[in-house]
Amino acid sequence: MKKGVLLSLLIFVLTATGYAQKSPVDETDMAIKGIPRKGQRVTIQLDSKRVDESWKKQLDTQFGSKVKADKGVYQMDGVVIEDISKTPVRVISKVDATPTGTSVWWSVDLGNAYLSKDATPVQWKASEKYLKDFARMLYREDLAVQVAEAEKALVSTQNNHIAVIQKSESIKKDIEKNKLKKVEIQQQLAQNAAELLQYNNMVDMNLKEQEAARADIVNMRVALEAVKERMNKIE
Repeated sequence: MKKGVLLSLLIFVLTATGYAQKSPVDETDMAIKGIPRKGQRVTIQLDSKRVDESWKKQLDTQFGSKVKADKGVYQMDGVVIEDISKTPVRVISKVDATPTGTSVWWSVDLGNAYLSKDATPVQWKASEKYLKDFARMLYREDLAVQVAEAEKALVSTQNNHIAVIQKSESIKKDIEKNKLKKVEIQQQLAQNAAELLQYNNMVDMNLKEQEAARADIVNMRVALEAVKERMNKIE
């Protein structure tokens, strides 16, 4: 992985860390099936599908068969949320995608009143913490994924660095081999030049031997003629 890509990923992780520190909860009304309800909303800067799945999983884990899902609306009747109320409450919740992330909204019917910052401040703070804890959990999970990816990217970068070093060592070895080969070729050229000189000397010597051989032929012919002449003179 290139240095710039790794840097961008680390910046993204640091940005995600900043998100994890902010999980504001506000009081807001929402119309569910045409009925306006007062409730709480936390905005989470993560993908809506992931948030919705995590929220439903949390509700299913805590309330099981009491969770009823209908067109994106979750309803729970007669459930006990210890931190908010010791007695059973009715909860209606909805997850929506927003331009900046995902909002998780819920309305808690305490039986004698709806959850409200002014009317039920103690329960409101407990409920606020519940939503904030959920948001923080998702941020931590998301950050853990980003950290894991960054660690993989770091390992990949380190491996790439090692590979580059090994490639450099391999190139250096090839250069040394090339130098040795050059020396061998130069030695072979020097040997070839010496052999060529030797062959040229042999050619010169052979020419002299040819001259000597021709002279021997001439002398032999002269001697032969002399012998023949002496034979002819015998009476």
